Amino acid sequence: MLLLQFTSLAVLLPGGYNEEDTQDPIFFRLIQISSFANQTWAQNQGSAWLDELQTHSWDSESGTILFLRPWSKSNFSEEELRELQVLFQVYFTGFTREIQDHARALQFEYPLEIQVSAGCKVHSNEIPQSFLHVAYEGTNFLSFQNSSWVPSPEGGNMAQNVCNLINQYRGIQDTVEWLIRHTCPRFLLGLLAAGQMDLQRQVKPQAWISSSPTVSLDRLLLICHVNGFHPKPVWVMWMQGEQEPPGTKQGDLLPNADGTWYLWVSLDVAREDAVGLSCQVRHSSLGGQHIVIYWGHHVSMNLIPLAVIVPLILLMGLALWFKKRCSYQDIS
Repeated sequence: MLLLQFTSLAVLLPGGYNEEDTQDPIFFRLIQISSFANQTWAQNQGSAWLDELQTHSWDSESGTILFLRPWSKSNFSEEELRELQVLFQVYFTGFTREIQDHARALQFEYPLEIQVSAGCKVHSNEIPQSFLHVAYEGTNFLSFQNSSWVPSPEGGNMAQNVCNLINQYRGIQDTVEWLIRHTCPRFLLGLLAAGQMDLQRQVKPQAWISSSPTVSLDRLLLICHVNGFHPKPVWVMWMQGEQEPPGTKQGDLLPNADGTWYLWVSLDVAREDAVGLSCQVRHSSLGGQHIVIYWGHHVSMNLIPLAVIVPLILLMGLALWFKKRCSYQDIS
């Protein structure tokens, strides 16, 4: 049944601009950050993400799953969600106890932090892929592969000792495998279906250019800003005619509070070479059209109302003055 669902996955995947007109894989991942100050104090933080969109968080005080979107429950029943919640309660309790009980034997040193990333990804109608990676103090430590725990090269003997210990618990391995290879893909598909309207919404970008002098007076730093677009995939490039000039730099894609995105692309260029430069933006919301802004020939949208209103006021004032002057002459 799950394989049949993946044949129609392309309909559910959020759209975006892609030069080859292909969809990027969609990730659903659970993030765990566990901090241990000493043998008696520990804190577990948990969250779930659909790509860069957070869909769930874990309330460690009450031991409950918090659903952050109207569609975060996917298509799971209330009974299935309760079973998952109980499973996570047992997991966090057992995980904390095992670390505290075996910290000395496993050569863990307090304070310590452990990060876990687990989940699955889907791509068009391909078979889903699952993953589970564990980091210790920010360094790759071990992973779950082929139904067993495998140490990472960076983990050394310490990671090997941990794998030797937890590979003894066959029940844990079976549970992990079922969760990431069966439950996760089904939950991910349900999220994509339930949140389809929200995930596939199209918001057109706004673009503008700013500039600032560089250390050298004969050069300019041009920055093309693109803001407020959704979905995330976007193509932004400085162009000189049909050619891409060297020296462009792109910032990180940053999220806005409303779920849209912001991106900047800069170009360090000689002043005489700035003539004819344009910033071009392509995005799925533009319906195949492009935004093209030429350096030195664009007008800020904020200035357009003033450019219209000020002459109107002057004309109205001139007309009133002329009318009053004519009236005065008639009276005379």
